[in-house]
Amino acid sequence: MESKPDYITVAQVEQVPPGTCRTVEVEGIFLALCNVEGTFHVVDNTCPHAGGPLGEGCMDGELIECPWHGWRFNVRTGERPENPEIRVARVEVRVHGTHVQVKTPLTL
Repeated sequence: MESKPDYITVAQVEQVPPGTCRTVEVEGIFLALCNVEGTFHVVDNTCPHAGGPLGEGCMDGELIECPWHGWRFNVRTGERPENPEIRVARVEVRVHGTHVQVKTPLTL
C-alpha cells in the first residue's frame, strides 16, 4: 500500500516577508523558500551553475538571484530567464494557518 504524501512545516509566514527568501532544510535537503507578494514558492537551494545557495540570494519579483555569480531563476516555474532549458526543481508548498509547509516526500 502506497503512503499518501504529507506536509512538513518549514517556517512561519511572518519569518519570510514578501520579497524575501531563506534557506530551509527538509529531510537533509536544502531548499530556497521564497515569498512573492504573499505567495510562497519553494525551489532547490542549489544553483546548477556552481552550487551557490539560492536561498541566500536576492529576490526581484518572481526571480531569485544566486549570490555567487548572479544566475537568476523564476521561482514560479524554476526556469532561468536567460536560458529556459536550465532550471531548478520546484517543490509543492502550502500555507496552513500560520505555517508554511512543503510536500513530502521530496522529489527533486
